Amino acid sequence: MIKSIAQTMRAAVFLLSSALLIAVTNGCATVKPWQRGSLADPIMQPDRNSLAASQLNHAYFAREAASGGTPVGGSGCGCNN
Repeated sequence: MIKSIAQTMRAAVFLLSSALLIAVTNGCATVKPWQRGSLADPIMQPDRNSLAASQLNHAYFAREAASGGTPVGGSGCGCNN
């Protein structure tokens, strides 16, 4: 019985370490020089439309009644933007 538990634990540790190794190495990617132009395209930026991002921040901080972390001014009431 003890031998069976030791084998089960060894198999579990092996599977867990294998899964962790696969997860860590799977996220690594090399970007080729000719691919950098596509990645630097403005459409790849999350805030590519500054007006829309500003309006979204204004609505969010007015609704949450707090501001901070971004350059949105005001007390949260939405009147100072």
